[in-house]
Amino acid sequence: MCLAVPMRIDSIDRFVAQCSVRGVSRDVSLFMLEEGSVSVGDYVLVHVGYAIQVISAAEAAATWEIFDEALSTA
Repeated sequence: MCLAVPMRIDSIDRFVAQCSVRGVSRDVSLFMLEEGSVSVGDYVLVHVGYAIQVISAAEAAATWEIFDEALSTA
C-alpha cells in the first residue's frame, strides 16, 4: 500500500517545486507530471518526493481530515 500526502506548491524552479504542509517544507520533483500542468498555489499529492497528481484544495483538506481522524484513534 502506498501513501501520498497532499501539499501546496509554494514555488517552482523547472522540475522542482518547494511544497509545504502544516509548517513542513520539502523539495518535490515534478518530473512525473505533465510540463506546465501545475502552478504556484496548486495542491499535489506527494509520494516519496514526487508529485504524482494535481488535486483541488478541497480534496487536500478532506484528505487531511481523514488523516487526522485516523491518527486521533490510534
